[in-house]
Amino acid sequence: MSKAFSAIEEEREVERDEFTPGIEPQPTWCPGCGDFGVLKALKGAMAELGKDPEEVLLCTGIGCSGKLNSYFESYGFHTIHGRSLPVARAAKLANHDLEVVAAGGDGDGYGIGGNHFMHTARENHDMTYIVFNNEVFGLTKGQTSPTSPKGHKSKTQPHGSAKDPIRPLSMSLSAGASYVARTAAVNPNQAQEIIVEAIEHDGFSHVDFLTQCPTWNKDAKQYVPYVDVQDSDDYDFDITDRREAADLMHETEDALYEGTVLTGRYYKDEERNSYQQEKQQRGDMPEEPLAERYFDEDYDWERSHDFIERHK
Repeated sequence: MSKAFSAIEEEREVERDEFTPGIEPQPTWCPGCGDFGVLKALKGAMAELGKDPEEVLLCTGIGCSGKLNSYFESYGFHTIHGRSLPVARAAKLANHDLEVVAAGGDGDGYGIGGNHFMHTARENHDMTYIVFNNEVFGLTKGQTSPTSPKGHKSKTQPHGSAKDPIRPLSMSLSAGASYVARTAAVNPNQAQEIIVEAIEHDGFSHVDFLTQCPTWNKDAKQYVPYVDVQDSDDYDFDITDRREAADLMHETEDALYEGTVLTGRYYKDEERNSYQQEKQQRGDMPEEPLAERYFDEDYDWERSHDFIERHK
């Protein structure tokens, strides 16, 4: 039997370094890149949760962020542009005991994969989605992305972007995500805490992770100083109240382009069933992970042909 099944529920001390791979242990991101902060926080979170690398699947899209699973010891799947979420969803449906994390950049997740983001949130799939938000397409040398501020100049928008940036937090809440947070690479302790909470949450957890790009977005703010809305006396709201969360998300998204970086937990709904739970309650999904059938030599596999026959 695969260790992905047998290791579940085993408790042991896990070191952060267990998530450093033997191949490519040292990332080759640019010096000063915020992506280092995501990697460090994710390793720390997995160690804090006592996860075994073989219990984790990390799916990534295309971009500098897509290298995350090369620098992180676990099962990994480097998908095509904007498609990390469909792959992650399928893996979670096949083996709901697997800890599934998807990751990608703002262009990958909010632009090219925007439709997948919206519907994965709506369906509340039980996984964590980390979006590296550096306000540009970094790997392809700084083109304007969905989160680039209005007026941002790039090779593709030399006279400045004429578009207002999207509002990722508000979009996530409207779509149906049951855990929404924003953190920043300059705040590693908060980042690790939020990723731990996101992974522990049963449902779709969206973490908008501000990651500075010193190479292709030199004009961007470095996301310091930041304000943690949970620690500041200026912000008093109930993260389980959708309307209060929506109001503060709107304020946060406005403030980012005005020089104030607000971070923290914005919304959490612990009452809503995940997609997997809904399917199981309807009898559409077995309690035992479908993936375990691969280890049953006597399992009588269904054939796609048989399903098609029903509709003839």
